Amino acid sequence: MNTDYTKNPLTVTSPPHLKNPEKTSTIMLDVIIALLPATAWGVYVFGWRALSIILVSVFSAVFFEIVYQFFMNIPITVKDGSAVVTGLLLALCLPVSVPLWIPVAGSFFAIIIVKQLFGGIGKNIVNPAIAARVFLFLAWPEIMSYYTQPYTKLPLFKNVKIADAVASATPLSVLKNGKLPEDSTFDLIIGNVGGCIGEVSVILLLAGGVYLLVRKTINWHIPVSYIATVAVLSFLFPQVEATFSFVQYELISGGLILGAFFMATDYVTSPVTKWGRIIYGIGCGVITVAIRFYGQYAGAVSFAIMIMNLFVWYLDMYTRPSRFGGADKRK
Repeated sequence: MNTDYTKNPLTVTSPPHLKNPEKTSTIMLDVIIALLPATAWGVYVFGWRALSIILVSVFSAVFFEIVYQFFMNIPITVKDGSAVVTGLLLALCLPVSVPLWIPVAGSFFAIIIVKQLFGGIGKNIVNPAIAARVFLFLAWPEIMSYYTQPYTKLPLFKNVKIADAVASATPLSVLKNGKLPEDSTFDLIIGNVGGCIGEVSVILLLAGGVYLLVRKTINWHIPVSYIATVAVLSFLFPQVEATFSFVQYELISGGLILGAFFMATDYVTSPVTKWGRIIYGIGCGVITVAIRFYGQYAGAVSFAIMIMNLFVWYLDMYTRPSRFGGADKRK
């Protein structure tokens, strides 16, 4: 009998043994494609300065990842596209009036501090782009809180004077004062309002989200539970008399759609179980509404997602199915 096992080696691994043909680079490419319409609209509305911020953010993220991995003598994995997605998402969360060193600082924090120091892709405990935006909010709140009117011509590379960058109050700030915004819901859905570069066009973000759902890059559990929670709480606790109008503005303002479809669904920092995802989305919604109603920071979506990132391990632990024929060790 042939006992030479080297000719037919067997690889022994723990289950499950299902293989997915999808690669990280394929997933990241899908995310980039889904974000392109909203990105293009942001450049159209806010001008070439928006494109310069996007390019600086993306190139900085890629640069910091290459440099860190090179000096740490570890494989350079920039081809997987994760750094590009991080830089792009960060840029889309920035006002067009920020100086160009802001996306550089944000990319450094996202790639080096949040991602690489924790072991690289797959090991970070919070979403790098989200964490970077929160860091920028805390470090430079004034810079991160000024928005320009659509179609305002700003210098391509020079720093923008705050006096020239201030737009009218954002819809959320008006709602917080107990009034309805002057901007129509149509302008908010299309994107003819001031705000962050990639957050303004709800319809294009939804189109990108549908693309990801069709491609099965993401599933519906997190975005639907997240958005539905915000809708229900806004309906139950309206801050103005026009309840339905209040709910509409809460849903289509403040980057909720961008966060629900593109950030909260991050593979690494979101639950893997169905009920874990639903609870995660509900938690994001509750925290978002709480910060919007009682907090002072405009980036409620970012804070909510980052906070819920910290509970993902527990959600997966307590919502995982019991092993068939075995005792439930969670009790």
